[in-house]
Amino acid sequence: MTYPTLCFISGDGIGKEVIPASAEVLAVLHLPYRVVWAQAGWETFQKTGSALPDETLALVKSSVATLFGATSSPTTGAVKGYRSPILEFRNQLGLYANLRPVQSMPVLASRPNIDMLIVRENMECLYIREERMRDADTAEAIRRITRAGSARIGKLAAELASKRRGKLTIAHKTNVLNLTDGLFRQAVRAAALAVAPDLQIEERLVDALAHDMVLKPEQFDVIVAPNLYGDILSDLASALVGGLGIAPSANVGNGVGVYEPVHGSAPDIEGKGIANPTAAFLTLALLLTDLGHTAEAKHLQQAIRQCLQNGQTTRDLGGSLSTEQFTQAVLQQLE
Repeated sequence: MTYPTLCFISGDGIGKEVIPASAEVLAVLHLPYRVVWAQAGWETFQKTGSALPDETLALVKSSVATLFGATSSPTTGAVKGYRSPILEFRNQLGLYANLRPVQSMPVLASRPNIDMLIVRENMECLYIREERMRDADTAEAIRRITRAGSARIGKLAAELASKRRGKLTIAHKTNVLNLTDGLFRQAVRAAALAVAPDLQIEERLVDALAHDMVLKPEQFDVIVAPNLYGDILSDLASALVGGLGIAPSANVGNGVGVYEPVHGSAPDIEGKGIANPTAAFLTLALLLTDLGHTAEAKHLQQAIRQCLQNGQTTRDLGGSLSTEQFTQAVLQQLE
């Protein structure tokens, strides 16, 4: 029997620790998939001259979903020929939405009663990376917002909000950026109302939203934001529930989904065996949910929560467990 494939890419840094740990977790769930491994990232670029080899992209396209670890960036600034693999995935596969759920966790660093979803537009804004030197002393960057891009992220955010608590918050800065943020705000609102006319929609200036998110995060349900704002707000939100070590995300849209923990490659702790794999495990749960394995995803989430509730945590959460010890604790809960 031929099973559909899941593509696992460790990438750089602690990705090489948390993604293999996620493969161990997947194995005990006994799901009908075959894992294929591929390479991408800065180390791959140094070895092959490409951060995203053609064979890796082909494997991703032929798989039903991809779990991606982390990417390091060149420490010397821009390097000719290097482009972030995750940005390439988003562009090549049409992954226009980055979904970042933020939920209270049973750890001391987490605030209670938080359950929000940040829907980040994934392909526009300043992250199109069109920059230039106007002269020797002036650098410029283009910020591009389109009606079509804003409408499709607004439609998705509204659909997700309708399945949750029915409240959508639009983040913008139209008091300064009248044209770009004004277009985003208008297009998102129109698209949201078209698919969910009964949705409760509010708007917040992004700086005020960040302030209110810290003061009273439990008031928010789904937040939709342009690329840059969504990136910043989601990192801020993760700090309210325990930090980047427990922050999952999903890149979804028109093609095969690419799922990634938010934390990055964390080169300062690479190889020390102390990386927290919780974000990778929760990201795996997102992947399984989207593939229809809701029961297994919930089982995994409950196993993680039980370990944290028991005080079985890695150092970033105040515990003493290594990456492998925490992985074994989760495996025991699953079994």
